[in-house]
Amino acid sequence: MNNQNIRNIAIIAHVDHGKTTLVDALLHQSHVFRENEQVAERVMDSNDLERERGITILSKNTSVMYNGVKINIVDTPGHADFEGEVERVLKTVDGVLLVVDAFDGPMPQTREVLKKALALNLQPIVVINKIDRPGAQPLKAVDKVLELFIDLGANDEQLDFPVIYASAKNGIAKMNLDDESDNITCIFDTIISHIDPPKCDIEGPMQLLVSNINYDDYLGRIAIGRVERGTIKAGQSVSICKENGKVEQGKLAKLFTYQGLKRVEAEEIKAGDIVAVSGIPNINIGETICDFEHPEKIDFVNIDEPTVSMTFSVNDGPLAGKEGKFVTSRHIRDRLFKELERNVSLRVKETDKAESFEVCGRGELHLSVLIETMRREGFELVVSRPKVIFKDIDGVKCEPIETLSVNVPDDSVGNVIEKIGRRKGEMVNMEPAEPGHTKIEFTIPARGLIGYRTEFLTDTKGEGRMSSVFKDYEPYKGEIQARTRGVIVAFEAGTSITYGLYNAQLRGELLIGAGVQVYEGMIVGINSRNEDISINVCKEKHLTNTRASGSDDALRLVPPVKMSLEQSIEFIADDELVEVTPENIRLRKKILDTKTREREARRNQSAD
Repeated sequence: MNNQNIRNIAIIAHVDHGKTTLVDALLHQSHVFRENEQVAERVMDSNDLERERGITILSKNTSVMYNGVKINIVDTPGHADFEGEVERVLKTVDGVLLVVDAFDGPMPQTREVLKKALALNLQPIVVINKIDRPGAQPLKAVDKVLELFIDLGANDEQLDFPVIYASAKNGIAKMNLDDESDNITCIFDTIISHIDPPKCDIEGPMQLLVSNINYDDYLGRIAIGRVERGTIKAGQSVSICKENGKVEQGKLAKLFTYQGLKRVEAEEIKAGDIVAVSGIPNINIGETICDFEHPEKIDFVNIDEPTVSMTFSVNDGPLAGKEGKFVTSRHIRDRLFKELERNVSLRVKETDKAESFEVCGRGELHLSVLIETMRREGFELVVSRPKVIFKDIDGVKCEPIETLSVNVPDDSVGNVIEKIGRRKGEMVNMEPAEPGHTKIEFTIPARGLIGYRTEFLTDTKGEGRMSSVFKDYEPYKGEIQARTRGVIVAFEAGTSITYGLYNAQLRGELLIGAGVQVYEGMIVGINSRNEDISINVCKEKHLTNTRASGSDDALRLVPPVKMSLEQSIEFIADDELVEVTPENIRLRKKILDTKTREREARRNQSAD
């Protein structure tokens, strides 16, 4: 197949605007699946976490054939925390499908992914999705998209983008709103007519830029990327241009191309196509596989730096090693450095303590997905509260600033503005959204968002939506008020008992129920007041030889608050940790001993 019969595109959008659903529709339309084949929704989200959360975390490759043209499609994440995934795969494509919700219009992440696509001079096609959604305003969405293109400095060719109106969920797309349609073939036609074939030299010495890494139990590491020049062959001897400038030699084992959702083995593939190769055990993202005699490196994209850091440490609590399979610092270290091989936005630093590692990422979600993945793999560890990464710019202390967009019920507007204002947020725009809702945009320090998401959902009765994206580094905005409520801490080790928990319940909200193994320093509840208190939740009722009317009535406990991993990470204070095991998520104090912790608190107060 020559490169004239290939189109390489990426699907980009803000989170939840329908990218993965659109890919589903494209696959169905191109008859990738059998007529009677049972196919799950969001078939590209194959990862368990992706399915549970309803978001795309890892970019994925697929391809379809349409009228003799092979269309390679890359589905990308929409959440800002996984933007590094988007940045690197854009190097493998020639055009993008920009998916925009007909109701929401362009959102913060829409701007970021489009900016990167335009900077690489990729040809855009705009898909206004969810035109069947109540309250949808597709024409208004198009106007806002055009404004966004102009604002980002798009050239004349990029401004001349085709617009497609679609309902990916219903499998329909059309060039005009008034048209009738029962399919999405116009998307394929527009891709072929508007996106240029890859501009590659088929005759030159082979060159392949690695943009992604997969792992197979039988084949080992698999490098994925586009053949930029020449022809790549199975069994070929190659030179590998490393990131540090060194050149190593290797030999390709197997060669694969994409057909639908399958990897199909091939003997040779010409420039312009996206391929997967095995046989090079130490290959990494950003490296170039070249002809043996002509090692020429291709420049990789500069990935934006992380903005948030957390400390990952060995679990040193009383229950350490009882629930996890991998518990030592060596296990944790090896796993974190292995993650660096494919997670290009991640940074891992060794600390002065052998059992602790500083892990830096693009946001809380980025790091919490890594923690949850490790937990499911059998790892046991403790993690600290997220901290933003400050920078010194021209002698001024600067911090990361986010663009925050919220959609809230009208009766919650005042409360949300007040809460965000306390966190040093500044409102930049406010406009009506759907009936009864208001859309507000803020700039806010990344510090201000830590711990706010759960509070936001409470304030908006679960009806609010919020999303944020990194904007820039700006001078330090000053202190931000920390958590306003203290915690209830277990005073001694044992098993929680209803009587002891009932006494704790009178002071606030419980995080555990009866019959739970606890230890001294473990957080078992949230205090109603802004102070920490220690309570013996293992305390039993003293027996007496008298029986009073009603004294033996069962004590009733309010069901405990069950915090997710993200909620736990958001909630903890600087002197607290989250203990993560395959079976449990516990909150605890860094200093477990009650008397030592109280002495340390008094010492800090006197120092202040």
